[in-house]
Amino acid sequence: MKQLLDFLPILLFFGAYKLYNIYVATAILMAATVVQMAILYKMDGKLQTMHKVTLALVLGFGALTLGFQDERFIKIKPTVLYTFMAAALGIALWGFGKNFLKMMLGGQLNLPENVWRNLTAAWVVYALFMAALNAYVAYFYTTEQWVNFKLWGYAFPLVFLVAQGLYIAKYLQPGDDDGAGR
Repeated sequence: MKQLLDFLPILLFFGAYKLYNIYVATAILMAATVVQMAILYKMDGKLQTMHKVTLALVLGFGALTLGFQDERFIKIKPTVLYTFMAAALGIALWGFGKNFLKMMLGGQLNLPENVWRNLTAAWVVYALFMAALNAYVAYFYTTEQWVNFKLWGYAFPLVFLVAQGLYIAKYLQPGDDDGAGR
């Protein structure tokens, strides 16, 4: 259910863009994200920090896009989000010795410290790659191509998550009821 909920705003954005234009699509994205966050809040009783940041960026950059009638704002929003994510993970780990990834997922996975560090480093590199890729597509391609990239670009996170799963699989012990390993 939550995975489907993650894709709903982008699917509605894509559909609205194809039927109308970037400005209608932006308004739909804003509304869908608010609804998405309300559902997540109802399900979990709270929103994760990343959800709050995503909501703030969608509403902020969406409002700028609509207010100034300038599509560049909504197109650069993913770059800002990915850059924020990379900075937060990297600064916490290398600047303060805190592993946000482990703090978020440590209750679900029991992994060695070096694996958590490697996963966090991989997330930093991935987020910076996605930030740069989005910026490149946003600046050097048409809005139509950028919107298509937003939809079909979801292959990147899927490949990344599968690779991450393959990496940690050797550290998970078979037969653990909670899926946690050593």
